[in-house]
Amino acid sequence: MTADTATNLDEAIIRSAENTADLIKRAREAVHGVIFGQEAVVDGALITLLSGGHGLLVGVPGLAKTKLVETLGVVLGLDAKRVQFTPDLMPSDILGTEVLDASETGKRSFRFVRGPVFAQLLMADEINRASPRTQSALLQAMQEYHITVAGERHDLPKPFHVLATQNPLEQEGTYPLPEAQLDRFLMQIDVPYPDREDEKRILLFTTGAEEAPARPAMSVEDLLGAQRLVRRLPVGESVVEAILTLVRSARPGETPDLAGKIAWGPGPRASQALMLAVRARALVQGRFSPSIDDVIALAEPVLKHRMALSFAARADGESIEGVIGRLARKLG
Repeated sequence: MTADTATNLDEAIIRSAENTADLIKRAREAVHGVIFGQEAVVDGALITLLSGGHGLLVGVPGLAKTKLVETLGVVLGLDAKRVQFTPDLMPSDILGTEVLDASETGKRSFRFVRGPVFAQLLMADEINRASPRTQSALLQAMQEYHITVAGERHDLPKPFHVLATQNPLEQEGTYPLPEAQLDRFLMQIDVPYPDREDEKRILLFTTGAEEAPARPAMSVEDLLGAQRLVRRLPVGESVVEAILTLVRSARPGETPDLAGKIAWGPGPRASQALMLAVRARALVQGRFSPSIDDVIALAEPVLKHRMALSFAARADGESIEGVIGRLARKLG
């Protein structure tokens, strides 16, 4: 590649990044026209989608998790569907099933009826309320972007994203997600209570005669283009080393002052998730290259569902958030 070719390529990436950053800014404003406050939550969801991944929204009921996913579907122009997970939900209720059809001549044949998983944005509401058998129905879809029914492969739409919600309080009658499925989520986004001013806005704007509807700000093609751009944004060597250092230090036996405190830690998929997420965060904030600050900011949502503490560490009052915070501060 000649110097002129490289320069033209860099200029093309910069122009594309500028246009995409403008689109993302409009999308953020459109989301905040419906979802008041919760900047970190909205940015986390956008970062997840721009990275081409899936997100796990964790928060108590009534914090607009469902509303956020519905709003993102409208704002980003995605075909969105919702599944309410319950203990009696079956895999076929998500994936689809084969039905027996009879033609006018009497010939019988099976026809596949697609389930709600055939969407560009699937909301898995209260995902931990379904049985492990049903939860596992999403594993192949989330990782391989196709499903297999009766030996036949069925490709999912592009893009395909799962945004799942989970209530951290009411655990009776639930089935905790296995580590294999948790690892499929690019980020765990904790949804906190709104602050006083935001809650006041919620009261005033949602209890009147009319509510402001979500408005489209991007198209599917815009989102796919943004996802391709995220993978082309340059990442400095210092950021790459920071990602490797952080992820590896969160594994058992890698950090001396945490000896015996980490039961199991993140695998290479966490490094991949961080590499994509820091690029997407930079783009959301109008920058064209990530920094170590992005790694520190995204350490907790990318790692916390990919590691667990030992019994001894929990008995000593340690928390996953605290451990990740200590590891992240060493990068600064």
